[in-house]
Parts: sequence; C-alpha cells; structure tokens
Amino acid sequence: VAAGVFGTKERSVIKSFNKTGIQDIAKQQFQVAKRVLAKGLIPIIEPEVDIKAPNKDMCEKELLECLLAELDDLRPCDKVIFKLTLPTVPNLYRPLVCHPKTMRVVALSGGFDRADACKKLAENAGMIASFSRAFTEGLNAKQSDADYTKTIDQACQMIFEASRSGSCSAGAFKAMYAKVAGQDGFIAALDQSGGSTPKALKLYGVEESEYKGEAEMFDKIHEMRSRIITNPKFDCSRVLGAILFEMTMDRQINGIPSAKFLWEQKGIVPFLKIDKGLEEEKNGVQMMKDMPQLEALLDKGVAAGVFG
Repeated sequence: VAAGVFGTKERSVIKSFNKTGIQDIAKQQFQVAKRVLAKGLIPIIEPEVDIKAPNKDMCEKELLECLLAELDDLRPCDKVIFKLTLPTVPNLYRPLVCHPKTMRVVALSGGFDRADACKKLAENAGMIASFSRAFTEGLNAKQSDADYTKTIDQACQMIFEASRSGSCSAGAFKAMYAKVAGQDGFIAALDQSGGSTPKALKLYGVEESEYKGEAEMFDKIHEMRSRIITNPKFDCSRVLGAILFEMTMDRQINGIPSAKFLWEQKGIVPFLKIDKGLEEEKNGVQMMKDMPQLEALLDKGVAAGVFG
C-alpha cells in the first residue's frame, strides 16, 4: 500500500482432479483475497490448473463451481481479478467474466507457446491475457536494441489482438446489462422463423410469388430485418434490444456480423431465439420441441456476442 501498488497476485496449483483439494484451494484463495481487500487493494486470484493435469476439464468445471460459491460470500462492493488457465472448453469461465464482483478474468499461458496461447485465448470471450513465458518468448539478452524492440512489439501486438478478439468483453456485457436493467425502452422481436416467415413477409408486402424456396425466403426476411435495423429511427434511445433468429445472427448487416452491428453500431443489445418451434397441443398446452443442439447453439451465441 505504501509503495502505491494497485493489487496483489497469489498463485496455487491444481495437479489432478480431487474435489476436496480444489475446494480447499478456492477457500484459501478467497481467505487471502479478503485480507487483501481489507487493505483497499485488488486481489488477483490465481488457482492455476496444470495444463498436463489428468481430467483437466473436470478440474476446471469443479473450480468454476467453487469460485462462484466463494464470490457469493464477498460483499457487494468487493471486486476481484481471476487469473486462470485457458480452459479446455472455450468460454467455460463466462459466468466469472460477467459476474458483478469480477473486475477482470485474465488467462495465464501455462506452458503453451505464444501462438497456441493466443489461439486459445481468442476462443474465450471476455478473457484477456496475463502471459509470462508466452510474452517473453523470442527475447534474448544478445539481441540488438532494434531486434529486441521489434520482438517486444510483435509480442505485444499479437497478445493484444488475442485479448480483444472475444466477441463480447466483460465491459460490453456489463454495459448491456445496465442498459437492459435500467433504461426505458423496449425489446424488438425480429426473430420470425420457419412457418411464421411467409406470413411475416406477406404482412411486410412481399408475396410468396416473389421468392422461390427457403433460401430466397430467408434472403427476403434478412433484407427486411436489415432495413429495419439500419434505419436511423431504429435507435438505442428507444430500442433496448433486438431478438434475432439464428440465421440472422449468422449473417451480416453492412458487412458486419448482425449481433456485432447491433451493439457496436447501434448500441442495441442482441438476443438470440433458441427454441425450435412448438410440439402439438397436449393437456391444453404446447411445449417447446426438443433442442438437442442447444449447447452448441449457446456457444455460437456467446461467440457472436449476444447478451441473452
């Protein structure tokens, strides 16, 4: 504190899957973190999972549960930074990235070379780098000043690009949350799909004779949605968010992916329709059809930058 530091870092290591051990590590990390917070500093909590650990994915899932449980025990005003091994399953740590008590989630390179570490980092929305070996890779005491500077510049640029490549950063997610939770306005439903699409087009003035087959039909509906979204009166002062059909999310508006265009160009929060239609009526209700590919769709939505 007297030296003017902003925060601290404390490292422990998970070598294999053991629930008791992982719970103990999380508990110890937060015990230290609370002491750091009491001094007005920000703790960097680093329970590293060894990249060679057997069942690394299981270790990471258990660690996530433990970290979320410990976060709940912090005061609302407390903020922490997590430094974590790049996960086996991309975006596993998304709940930490978006948690209100998380300031940042940073990734350690953990033994991966810079290219592999950056590739893995780019798959995890909202995480940024805190690389050691992967950062200093290529530096040599015998390099000239010019070569040394060039190597540092290349390292910084590569890691910087990977750190900002996540489709929806923690800051963006929190800005979306604040907008949806606190601003007056409405959420536009632009998610007509399947059987409802011809009716939506007909109401829009496009007859079925104007297109042939599903591909042309979806081209027409995308033209409709793009024209609505790009209209200057469809703006963030009144429109909080827009619900997109999967095929709309997969396409571009003015050369920019649809969800990204909504948020970055219009300030409108993107949502994704995930249901696949309705079952036949039974017992007075129509249940949603099964969604066997839901996990994959959710991962795609996260990568595209949707909020919900």
